[in-house]
Amino acid sequence: MSYAIEKLKVQAREHLLPGVLFRLRAALRGVPDANLYSPHLQPWRDPRSQFRLAYDQIGSHSLVAPEQAWILYSLARQAWPLPGDFVEAGVYRGGTARLVRTLFDVNPNGPRRTLHLFDTFAGMPETDAARDFHRKDDFADTSVEAVSSFVGKEDFIRYHAGFMPETFQGQESLRIAFAHVDVDIHRSIMDSCAFIYPRLLQGGIMLFDDYGASSCPGARAAVDEFFVDKPEVPLVLRTGQAVIFRSLPPA
Repeated sequence: MSYAIEKLKVQAREHLLPGVLFRLRAALRGVPDANLYSPHLQPWRDPRSQFRLAYDQIGSHSLVAPEQAWILYSLARQAWPLPGDFVEAGVYRGGTARLVRTLFDVNPNGPRRTLHLFDTFAGMPETDAARDFHRKDDFADTSVEAVSSFVGKEDFIRYHAGFMPETFQGQESLRIAFAHVDVDIHRSIMDSCAFIYPRLLQGGIMLFDDYGASSCPGARAAVDEFFVDKPEVPLVLRTGQAVIFRSLPPA
């Protein structure tokens, strides 16, 4: 028997079969939406949901798994009532940016706000070999033209192409409700925190995509270093993400 077939059998025993049993047990107990349990409720699996319809449009434009994307989408919705802009630092091919912009589509009469997208749109800058596993020019298979064609070219979306922190210059007046930081490397995360945090509204949210990723040790180090003297404590999630909620208003 081939290794590939044996691997599939192991995966079935460890994941698929337990999932089926959990869903069957929930159904026998009359639990609503029993097909979404494995073992606990997994709302990102609901094919009828607004989230899933939006996520299925991302396709090859994102490396983010459904559970991670659900957290991003839910936190962005949580921040929506705040009178601030939305920011993504680290856009790559625009998958999560497209997911966030759906909130603008379903809330056309909401407060006027802007989605700011910061990225080189040409791959990673120089990295720190002592802190980061990624290297210069990783994720270079993108461009601002391709991303804007996918995410949108409306006036409420602004693309800031280039290296951080230079691309933050001129944006000092921003007041931010939600920020998704997905830049993978230590220096860029520190630069993002230094710009975003002072402008984050009370109750505003920062979501770090790669905090717990074994491929991005510099991400965790940067977040821990930045928040060591702040009142907020990063909440680490099983997805590898971490989130902070701004507890005090900006100075």
